[in-house]
Amino acid sequence: MPVQSSQFANAVYEHPYIVRLCHWLTAISLSIMVGSGIEIFRAFPSFGTKIPERDIVDVPSWFGLGGWLGGALQLHFAFMWIFAGTGLLYVVYQIPSRNYRQVLFAPADFRGIWPMLRHYFLFGPKPQINQSYNSLQKLAYTTTIFLGGVSLVTGIALYKPVQFAGLVRLLGGFRLVRLEHFMAMLGFLTFIPGHLIMVAIHGWNNFASMLSGWRLRQQD
Repeated sequence: MPVQSSQFANAVYEHPYIVRLCHWLTAISLSIMVGSGIEIFRAFPSFGTKIPERDIVDVPSWFGLGGWLGGALQLHFAFMWIFAGTGLLYVVYQIPSRNYRQVLFAPADFRGIWPMLRHYFLFGPKPQINQSYNSLQKLAYTTTIFLGGVSLVTGIALYKPVQFAGLVRLLGGFRLVRLEHFMAMLGFLTFIPGHLIMVAIHGWNNFASMLSGWRLRQQD
């Protein structure tokens, strides 16, 4: 059904194909890596020494993926390559296309954080946005890019601790690397609910743009 011009202004091509591909590949690979990572953690739920073993938390089995340690490791390593390759593709695309300017948080965005927090959580007026993402969204996305880098670097150190012994030492030792990798996962788990809430607040049109690339902007 054609869109009535009285309801919407011209459509804007907001999300290039590469960005949308990377978004959905990351969503899938990250979900599986979190689940399999929890299953791996369940095999030794502590960050101290194994002898004597002191578990810090009892994670229910239904949180994990893989069924057992070996299966979880296979899932984790398989989707690690997809996650890393997607991240590399995203960075390679962002630099020459300069698409990163609409995603990365800049010092000028600091002044826009409080108005958006007030709008989202205190029912304040909606600030005027002249770019694809508001300051709060850019802060969240920039943080996840950082978390992705941390998870990859610490993951490499955990995957090959002997071959990358220098990296392990630089990151504080194997136990601390394991904790850093776990904290990066918790960072992602903190981001996801907020991201879904923002998607719901901005409506179907916002979600559909990540499928088709086009956003229909409503007229005032």
